[in-house]
Amino acid sequence: MVDRERIGLQAVCGLSGMALTAAAADSRIKAVAAASMYDMSRSISRGHEDYYTREQRQKIVDYVSRQRWIDAKKGTFARGSHEVPFDENGDVAPTNRVLPKTLLEDADPITRIFFDYYRTERGYHPRSINSTTAWTATTPRSFFAFRQMTNLDMPAPRKALLVAGADAHSLHYSQDVQKLAPDAVGLLIVPGADHVDLYDRKDLIPFDRLDEFFTENLA
Repeated sequence: MVDRERIGLQAVCGLSGMALTAAAADSRIKAVAAASMYDMSRSISRGHEDYYTREQRQKIVDYVSRQRWIDAKKGTFARGSHEVPFDENGDVAPTNRVLPKTLLEDADPITRIFFDYYRTERGYHPRSINSTTAWTATTPRSFFAFRQMTNLDMPAPRKALLVAGADAHSLHYSQDVQKLAPDAVGLLIVPGADHVDLYDRKDLIPFDRLDEFFTENLA
């Protein structure tokens, strides 16, 4: 029988931020373990490491708003990248960008690590938005409208464990969230691990610590 007052959640990447958000609004959730946590609302609405300017953010909102009308008129939806690129004039340059089939020699480090997962047998799937298709062009809308993890500092009997790679480009998301609620949120940094290593590298995933965490907080 499931104890409905002792719910535990475990999530990876973007779903981790959503699991933490759910826990802040549901006191039945007593423990959340998050690996390679991504704050999708922050990433999509502000860009990686918050590089979008206010003007760029407004341009994205304008583009997405227009695209909703276009999609409705056509009766279908356009594809796009979850991080909206800009052209040399600073205007939104929508694209159906997905990971390339062949990795270019000058590819940036983030593209390289995602290619190594989503474009290889490690994580490839023909229907995966990260492997072969793309996000919808209007995906950013909801992430501009709602910020995740805004109530983690509320007093509640919940605990969270964030597991992040020391070499992960996403590490700062876990570090910033841990600062929001240091008494309730623990941070475990795994040496030698990048962002995707904690998806499937069994030699790096700290299974013993995860077991200990859930045993202690769901007992």
